[in-house]
Amino acid sequence: QVHLVESGGGLVQAGGSLRLSCAASGNIFSINVMGWYRQAPGKQRELVATIAKSGSTNYADSVKGRFTISRDNAKNTVSLQLNSLKPEDTAVYYCTADITLVPLGRQTYWGLGTQVTVSS
Repeated sequence: QVHLVESGGGLVQAGGSLRLSCAASGNIFSINVMGWYRQAPGKQRELVATIAKSGSTNYADSVKGRFTISRDNAKNTVSLQLNSLKPEDTAVYYCTADITLVPLGRQTYWGLGTQVTVSS
């Protein structure tokens, strides 16, 4: 089985920064796309950013220019740098990874989430 554990959430003022990290563990053969989603109260979970093994990235329009996703393939980790935070960024942030396990095969996994709260 795979475990994804997020860290780095917290309470910050508008305009501040946070760095979220996610570590994947298990009998991992390979990790393809990794990413971050978020879910605010009363809203659907939405894509924030993804990054492929090659380093190719995609961002939601709402975070472009403010957030940066990165990964360390050797350590099976993905991070999200959140700058210029706005109250609208308040949500639970979830790490996700498309992982091939030995011997089970390829599947998408999710972490339990970390809370980011941005005050006005």
